[in-house]
Amino acid sequence: MTDLLSEVLEAHGGTERWNRFTTVTATIVSGGELFVAKGLPQDPQPRRMTVATHREHASVEPFGAPDQHSDFTAGRVAIERSDGTVVAERLDPRRAFTGHVLETPWDPLDRAYFNGYALWTYLTTPFFAIMKGMTVEEAEPWNESPTERWRRLRVTFPDDIASHSTVQDFYFGDDNLLRRHDYHVDIAGGFAAAQYVHDIDEADGIKFPTRRRAYLRRPDGHPDRDRVMVGIDLSDVHYF
Repeated sequence: MTDLLSEVLEAHGGTERWNRFTTVTATIVSGGELFVAKGLPQDPQPRRMTVATHREHASVEPFGAPDQHSDFTAGRVAIERSDGTVVAERLDPRRAFTGHVLETPWDPLDRAYFNGYALWTYLTTPFFAIMKGMTVEEAEPWNESPTERWRRLRVTFPDDIASHSTVQDFYFGDDNLLRRHDYHVDIAGGFAAAQYVHDIDEADGIKFPTRRRAYLRRPDGHPDRDRVMVGIDLSDVHYF
């Protein structure tokens, strides 16, 4: 474990506290250009997200209908009714994105897969970095402005964890709290994203951002502020 990772974990609540929890729940409101491009513009209805803290599993409800929810793992994504009836299911869901570009339409299972892995990643940051198979190194810092310099952790994800891309960068301020998250969205043509996070809150001793805005990332590493690819607002977060 790098010194920076140790400091970051402590700043966000510490591993001892994190290890007491098995589940995170949050109310989410999301939108952005990506969903429009995929033919699935997001409505402003709040939804309830549930993710596991120590394995990759996520669910959101309602999904498509008031009595339906999504069920996501890396190897399977499904839409189910509240009584357990499977409405739609896809095994090995990553394979379905082969050949996709940014404008390739998504079906509801594609949307459920993206939502599942993305929110699992966000709601377990930075603690997923100590899971088995993760490789973490401190990379060169980033000069966000002439007066603001952020330290950077580069995380390489193992094959059995679904996420945006294999290699992702996470930036931290002087207080060791998350400021920015960079990745490529491999399932949408691999476009580069710079996700800025804001409004840090705390629940059950864990600190997390409540507002995320993912911009198209320019070749120089700076965001295109006119291209909000995904926006997510979080509230009513609980760890248990």
